[in-house]
Amino acid sequence: MGQTPHDSAAPPAEEADREPVPLLVPRDGVPAVIASGAALAEAVAALAAGTGPVAVDAERASGYRFSQRAYLVQLRRQGAGTFLIDPIACPDLSSVNAVIADAEWVLHAANQDLPCLAEIGLRPTRLFDTELAGRLAHYERVGLGPLVERVLGYRLEKGHSAADWSTRPLPEPWLRYAALDVELLVELRDALEATLAAQGKLEWAHEEFAAIVAAPPPPPREEPWRRTSGIHRLRSTRQLAAVRALWQARDAIARRRDVAPGRVLPDSAIIAAVLAAPATVEELAALPVFSGPRMRRSAGTWFGALRAAGALDAAELPQQPRGTGDAPPPGNRWADRDPVAAGRLNRVRAAVAALAERLDLPTENLCEPAVLRRLAWAPPTSTDATSVATALARHGARPWQVSLVADGVAAALAEPPAAENDAEDAATAG
Repeated sequence: MGQTPHDSAAPPAEEADREPVPLLVPRDGVPAVIASGAALAEAVAALAAGTGPVAVDAERASGYRFSQRAYLVQLRRQGAGTFLIDPIACPDLSSVNAVIADAEWVLHAANQDLPCLAEIGLRPTRLFDTELAGRLAHYERVGLGPLVERVLGYRLEKGHSAADWSTRPLPEPWLRYAALDVELLVELRDALEATLAAQGKLEWAHEEFAAIVAAPPPPPREEPWRRTSGIHRLRSTRQLAAVRALWQARDAIARRRDVAPGRVLPDSAIIAAVLAAPATVEELAALPVFSGPRMRRSAGTWFGALRAAGALDAAELPQQPRGTGDAPPPGNRWADRDPVAAGRLNRVRAAVAALAERLDLPTENLCEPAVLRRLAWAPPTSTDATSVATALARHGARPWQVSLVADGVAAALAEPPAAENDAEDAATAG
């Protein structure tokens, strides 16, 4: 059995290049899963008596289930210990939220877990995202395992990240893995906070964390069927209608069964069926991607969707997607649609990339690429720094980002002298 850390045992960051210590079991052992009201009440009392930040994690069953609900919630707090809660048996965790709402929550890649946590009554008022902190500190690898290894000197087991967490009962090795995910999260938070403070980036991180807490739920994606893998191979609106019909039929079945859509019908099968354009159910079932018994049994459903798409009037066929509001077109169309805007985008990107390098930040964290594209496509009437700062904020840039990039972006948005323009055009043509 490998060594386990104690509260003061984590090696300092400067020793992170030494051989990492395998972390195989939680320091307090693997806790029993909480699956009853009485056990949940005991956990609530313990968490209320604990102190300091709360490490929080959740396990979903992505790739297995249609929903993105949580199937296990892990919590750890100083003085309270680690808790593994089954949110299927205990679907309302508002009592937990009541005793930890005022504490700082420590999550890794918070945006992945916050939606499923909110579904069961867990909503932070402030948080520390260790993945985002690692990005701002400009670590090359920011997964939980690599960060714990680089910063704290311990190697986490990561063998069950893609498991089907809807399985019941959950195997003991999975529970051990889940407990270890929150074992060192607060220690990692403390070390990353110290690093960010030393780099002069801590206030930037606080703004980013506050923005995550304040962000509303993302709106539903319009026409999600257009994200079908391989759809770029299709050339006609009739083919797009067939993809849409198959996608919608698959989605309805997957939702009803609570099965991941790809397990009902892979994207590759959708594209193969549309390209083959079978005239009968038998021709569809003869395609290699439909060769399995389960696929052959459901061939009638898919053929019915294809036939319905084939019967649509021209007015009912999907059209080429149109941008909404001031959203720019895809990047590969800029040079043809608006060469001047393409030149602005190149200059803006170069300016922000140079600044990010000086600040030792990833470019995308200094300013989101989508914000830069919007500004380059539809710049403010006046490209002075004040107007550009206002536009940056309107598009979602945080105050720290605006204060750093506004001047450089404003200078890049300004049209260069004619001689430079000619050189730019020649470089683009080349």
